[in-house]
Amino acid sequence: MSIMKKFRWPVLAVGLSLLSLQGCSHAPSLQEAAGSEPAPGEMSSTRAEHAVLAGEWEYEEDGVVVPLRLDRFGNGSYDFKDGRFRTDLFADHRWAGAWAQRENDREGGFEITLSHDYSEGEGRWWYTRIEADKAPTKAGGRFHVMKVQSIVDNQSWPPTH
Repeated sequence: MSIMKKFRWPVLAVGLSLLSLQGCSHAPSLQEAAGSEPAPGEMSSTRAEHAVLAGEWEYEEDGVVVPLRLDRFGNGSYDFKDGRFRTDLFADHRWAGAWAQRENDREGGFEITLSHDYSEGEGRWWYTRIEADKAPTKAGGRFHVMKVQSIVDNQSWPPTH
């Protein structure tokens, strides 16, 4: 029996074990990720493209307008219920991520389809947790976002160092 045949199953078992551990690894919470930035030199081109999200947006749902303040990574906050906002995906005019509200102990997700010039978009949101309920059935909603002010309007992009 060759060495490869003799060790194939144990190597395969170890490899699968490592993959399952990676799949179960802890993803950062919204609070951990919303304030974190990659180390200098680690910012990927995808993350760099998020800069179009930086600035102030107006979130409008059912006639109520809430300002969102976002950093160059599309992460930030809003005043309603001490809200936090995290961008997980930004590609091809699709913007998706998570939100959390500390004051009423709720979390959820969102997805937005942005206009061709990235100045506004239509979206939907949903719950992923309401207090201790990690599988809520309560419905989310639809909303509109509009860019109010960009924090990169007067800066060259990409930044020069």
